[in-house]
Amino acid sequence: MKKTIINMLLKKLNTEPHVKEKSNQNEIDLKSQDISRNFEHNLEVFKSIFSVPKNTDVKVREFTVRALHRRAFIIYLSTMVDIQNIQEGIVEKLIRTEQPSGRIQDIVSYPVQKTITNIGQITEFITGGITALFIDGDEACYLFETTKTRGRGIEKSENEVIVKGAKEAFNEKVIDNIALIRKKIKNENLIVESQVVSKRSRNDVFLIYQKDLASDELLNNIKDKLSALDTDRILDLSILEQYLEERPRSLFPTILYTERPDRAASFIEEGHIVLLMSNSPSSLILPATFWAMIHSPEDHYLRTPYGNFIRVLRLMAMFVAAFASSFYIAITNYHVGMIPPDLLMAIAGTRERVPFPSIVEILMMEIAFELIREAGLRVPSPIGPTIGIVGALILGQAAVQANVISPIVIIVIALSGLSSFIISDTSLNFAIRISRFLFIFAAGTMGIYGATSLFILGLFYLASLKSFGTPYFAPMTPQFFSSKDLIIRHVPFKERFRPGYLKPKDAVKQRKG
Repeated sequence: MKKTIINMLLKKLNTEPHVKEKSNQNEIDLKSQDISRNFEHNLEVFKSIFSVPKNTDVKVREFTVRALHRRAFIIYLSTMVDIQNIQEGIVEKLIRTEQPSGRIQDIVSYPVQKTITNIGQITEFITGGITALFIDGDEACYLFETTKTRGRGIEKSENEVIVKGAKEAFNEKVIDNIALIRKKIKNENLIVESQVVSKRSRNDVFLIYQKDLASDELLNNIKDKLSALDTDRILDLSILEQYLEERPRSLFPTILYTERPDRAASFIEEGHIVLLMSNSPSSLILPATFWAMIHSPEDHYLRTPYGNFIRVLRLMAMFVAAFASSFYIAITNYHVGMIPPDLLMAIAGTRERVPFPSIVEILMMEIAFELIREAGLRVPSPIGPTIGIVGALILGQAAVQANVISPIVIIVIALSGLSSFIISDTSLNFAIRISRFLFIFAAGTMGIYGATSLFILGLFYLASLKSFGTPYFAPMTPQFFSSKDLIIRHVPFKERFRPGYLKPKDAVKQRKG
């Protein structure tokens, strides 16, 4: 008896993968075929593909087209379409119209997007929110653009907050995102091109650019990379970004991620290419340089002296965030002679009863600061800021009173942490925060010489990075003609050229006044 059961199980295990593989191959072969003129055959094929009635949101409705005296059915996903428009503009017109007509376009009041015959293509359109109409005897299927996805409206940007300038941000509906860009660039040369990037999910990526500006070489390079992706699903632009980067393990980002349509539009006007995707409240800007990462949209909305002041402050904050902790370790451990005597006595007095070396103090407080920072982001928003402030105050005060941490370390960590908040780009912010720990270890082993050596190696590394063929430090090095909008920007009427590293078709954006 046991032997019989084991044989049955083995037989089942040996046959099931083969049956499954055969079933998948049959489905692939079916999708490569065209639809039939036979009503019943088409109905059974699409019910089988969409697992009707098991699949509850797939709706199939059969009826008779009175004007043609022929049977028909429509199929759509009820969760992705405007059901009222389907009922009033398509179904009721087909059922009630008695005037003879040979064209479906003359009967329905809803515009026909296209007619198509391939089963696989029809399936892709249906899963995208398109309604398909099949009529007995017709060799093609009629597709209607009835998509209506639900989502949040246009709101303020949460991560890229500015005081002066536009407040609207991208949302999860790609139609709204495209409209936000078109609202800012009213030009017939603005191209919105779509490309499918995954096999199973079949998600569309939209390439937005100006055909009279963007380089054909850059455009083809991006399209080739998108076509070369061999994956089942890419659900968000953040995941797509990791597939597109030339060095995905690099600490510093080479693709600019933004949720502001005004920022995306300004890069399009320079000759860049912007990527949008459904369900992603953001965009990717290609290519990106280091200078684009440290700039903010507000730099251009403010008057030139104010914008430059903010830029210099941001650059200083970036250096403080990266080097403050490591500099403190270096001068207290290796370069005491650099400290004025009075300050040295003050530091020595505060550290007299602290049992740990300075590098341990710094690491303890840096990790504690990062924990408090992440905890404040992850907890519900009403209590998040409170937890951050209270946690930092209580932890710092208790550590000083317990003689575990010296007061000056609290000052250094607070200054370093606050400076990191000024860096608006999320990816660059993470890069600086992680680099800070590398500089701490370098300074702890070799003092300022170690931190300086690591900084020089870092510059060499950054100079080797490229974003779709564009050097990371362009147009500073290598030298390209541009508006020289790097650290200090000129007044608007002096910014005459588009970035030369993009090889734009029209390099001059403003004639001499």
